[in-house]
Amino acid sequence: MTMDILRRNTDYAVRAMVHLARHWENGSVPTRRLAAEEVISYQLACKLMQRLHNAGLVESRMGPRGGFGLSRKPSDINLAQVIEAIQGPLTVNRCVLGVDACPRQKSCPVSRKMIELQKHLDKYLQSITLAELVRSRSFGEKERSNAGKGTNR
Repeated sequence: MTMDILRRNTDYAVRAMVHLARHWENGSVPTRRLAAEEVISYQLACKLMQRLHNAGLVESRMGPRGGFGLSRKPSDINLAQVIEAIQGPLTVNRCVLGVDACPRQKSCPVSRKMIELQKHLDKYLQSITLAELVRSRSFGEKERSNAGKGTNR
């Protein structure tokens, strides 16, 4: 049995944020277009955009060119912020939440390792920006399009 660390809605939100980052300089993206292009139901996309808006990660724009856009540069928004906006902070184990969650924390060798792992996880997620995800997605698209172009000798 496997357990997903990121919930499905969080995955959709990350994809939506990468989409907005790709279109950052072009202004707003209508929610219907974002939902269609990222294969997310329109209703779910609306809910996710509202949560991201409440977290201050996206801005809503009204009018004929309205929709949603990032509230700041893609390089200023990290994966940890998106995850936290949708599902709350990721925790490896309850013991990393402090002595109130686990009274044995100070004497438990496992707890110390879990706290160390939590620090690595937090630092890693904070280091991944939307700008980086856009670059890696663009690289992947170039790789796929070049895969079919072999050299004919």
